[in-house]
Amino acid sequence: MLKQPELGKIIRFHRKKAALSQSQLARLIGVGKSAIYDLEKGKETVQLDTLNKVLSGLNISVQINSHLMNEYYAQS
Repeated sequence: MLKQPELGKIIRFHRKKAALSQSQLARLIGVGKSAIYDLEKGKETVQLDTLNKVLSGLNISVQINSHLMNEYYAQS
């Protein structure tokens, strides 16, 4: 399971590789600079839409896995 501090490190790594400051990324994706700062520092409470904007802006995808996913997709 991915812990919040690890997620923050991943976000920071991708942001730096993209040569973006926290402010630049925030402006690019339409969130406040404090949201980027909070995520990178491992803040445990963050809005899902903000997290999605950050991940999308850095081209990071998330995959959901469980032993029930095949059953879930079969019912759809």
